[in-house]
Amino acid sequence: MKYLFVLLFAGISAGAQVQKEQLNLMPWPQNVVINEGNFNLSKNFKVNITGNPNPRIFGGVTRFLRRLDGRTGIFFEQGFIEKLNEVPNAELQINCTKSGKIGLYEDESYHLDITSNKITLNASSDLGALHGLETLLQMLQNNSKTFYFPASKISDFPRFTWRGLMMDVSRHFQPIDVVKRNIDALAAMKMNVFHWHLVDDQGWRIEMKKHPRFTQVASDGMYYTQEEIKNIVKYADERGILIVPEIDVPGHGSAILTAYPEIGSKVITLTGGTSEKNIQGTAIATYGIERNAGIFSPTLDPSNPKTYQLLSEVFDEVCPLFPGAYFHIGGDENEGKDWDANPKIQEFKKKHNLKTNHELQTYFTMQLAPMLKKHGKQLMGWEEILTKNLSKEAIVHSWRGPNEGMPAGQSLVDAVKKGYKTVLSNGYYIDLMYPIASHYLNDPMPKGANLTSDEKARILGGEATMWTELVTPTTIDSRIWPRTAAIAERLWSAEDVVDVENMRKRLENISFRLEELGITHIRNKDVILRNISNNQDIKSLEEFSNVSEPLKGYTRNKGGTEYQMYSPFTLFADACGPDAKDALAFDAAVSQYLANKSADNKAKVAAFFTKWIAVHKGLTELSNNAPLVQPILPLSKKLNDASQELLLVLDNKSTLAPADLKKLIEQCNTKDHADVELSVYESLKKLI
Repeated sequence: MKYLFVLLFAGISAGAQVQKEQLNLMPWPQNVVINEGNFNLSKNFKVNITGNPNPRIFGGVTRFLRRLDGRTGIFFEQGFIEKLNEVPNAELQINCTKSGKIGLYEDESYHLDITSNKITLNASSDLGALHGLETLLQMLQNNSKTFYFPASKISDFPRFTWRGLMMDVSRHFQPIDVVKRNIDALAAMKMNVFHWHLVDDQGWRIEMKKHPRFTQVASDGMYYTQEEIKNIVKYADERGILIVPEIDVPGHGSAILTAYPEIGSKVITLTGGTSEKNIQGTAIATYGIERNAGIFSPTLDPSNPKTYQLLSEVFDEVCPLFPGAYFHIGGDENEGKDWDANPKIQEFKKKHNLKTNHELQTYFTMQLAPMLKKHGKQLMGWEEILTKNLSKEAIVHSWRGPNEGMPAGQSLVDAVKKGYKTVLSNGYYIDLMYPIASHYLNDPMPKGANLTSDEKARILGGEATMWTELVTPTTIDSRIWPRTAAIAERLWSAEDVVDVENMRKRLENISFRLEELGITHIRNKDVILRNISNNQDIKSLEEFSNVSEPLKGYTRNKGGTEYQMYSPFTLFADACGPDAKDALAFDAAVSQYLANKSADNKAKVAAFFTKWIAVHKGLTELSNNAPLVQPILPLSKKLNDASQELLLVLDNKSTLAPADLKKLIEQCNTKDHADVELSVYESLKKLI
């Protein structure tokens, strides 16, 4: 009996051991080994730091402790870590060989060893140690009474050196707290670049002391002071994040030219029919901040010496605010209309033997390179800067693909084959509301491109791009997260980590944990729905949002004129996101039913239809005192009608002709209501 009891107890203990597949780690580390046993947390848990790290490690460890006690409710005795080797006998020992530098090609590796009585984190630099602490937090497990770390060994390092997020703060200005909380989330996901898109047609966002007109007339009063920028740069540095600023030139020039129209390319016609260029003193064209989205003609004049004088002075003032080695000058979407219509610019092209506007833009770009090099900056620009005369020191940012009528990733391959370093953003345009799987399976390393090892090494990594034509500080987090966590995994983890279902399982926990950093992607959904419901019960709206997704690509804001930069973004589409929760569950239920039409599987499908019928009824009642609900009623009715008929189909009681049933389902494929689409349409079609 004693022997049987011991075997039984051993079986229970072994069954309680955490398996590797149960871990919610993201990005998934390069090597994970789970061992027997656990490290149990108590209030006596302390951390000690040795080696020669950058002082940023002290703040990083303190934040780690606060997040850990926040999750566990344990009153740790250790408060703030301020110096090396404070607690030599601490349970968590962190050793960093050297001080990490913010930039590319740094050693970000770490080794984490968890035993039943000690945790050791070894890293080449504090940057790797910060990554290791994020993994340790994700390793936290619990039972009904205790919190613990499973005994394990983890060795980890990033696959790509550039793992970034671009945030556009020109279209919709994003306050400091939005920027900082997203920097925290980037650090949690082991990303290391924050690309700050500061200037575009819709606004200039940098305080300029020598040229105050930029903020006086081209910012709507919404900009960052230089002290605020320095503070954010320091904040990012403390979290291992490189900030790359962007001032977009020569196109996207509306805001710049609103302040300094004399360097614009537009030709105006004077009374009497005489065409004159603005710099000749007879007349100056006027410009205004753009309120719509799209591509616009205002462009800087590459033939005017004053253009380069102003930009040089701008760089002299802005570059010192950003200690990183890279400066993004945009260079995209210059249609060249104003250049073509300007005789003086055409004469300039002939004089310098520049046959196309593309060659003229390269001339312009190459005038900026020494201005930036003077401040130790390497020039980076969107892929349109790539021409035969571009300096090999420039970094080419690949962004165009099928949406722009080009093969996906073609510019990336072209750039590396011509000797340029490049960063991929095509496939990572998170503002377009595409499903997470499309980003997750989009690899910076192109398949079948036949690249040499040197060419592959020029692919620095990738960058999620958050353009803000259709977002505000209230909604931006829900457009960035949690999908950017999946992109972070693509850029960090091994190439063969591609199991979408496994990623979704882990992401559910990761998404929830981002809230402790202040990310609002979950909580602000209810904020918007309460506004739509006029502070009534939001359950029906919540349920309908679980099968609705915002229109994808560029279809929500047709022509860039349906919404202006001051339009309301408090609508139902703003509460919805890609990968609608019930759509995934319904598709799984339909597939299961089609594979086995058992009573249980039938009941699972029917439960969705019953719920959607109730949702339409609830929305109809809600709309009596909530005008903002009205636009979604036609769509909910279509789903209601289809659901009622499909319940009859499941019971073999439908009298509807097959063609009419198909027509009923097709009505659920509309994109004409409230800027959303029903994400269950394909599954409904599959069912019939």
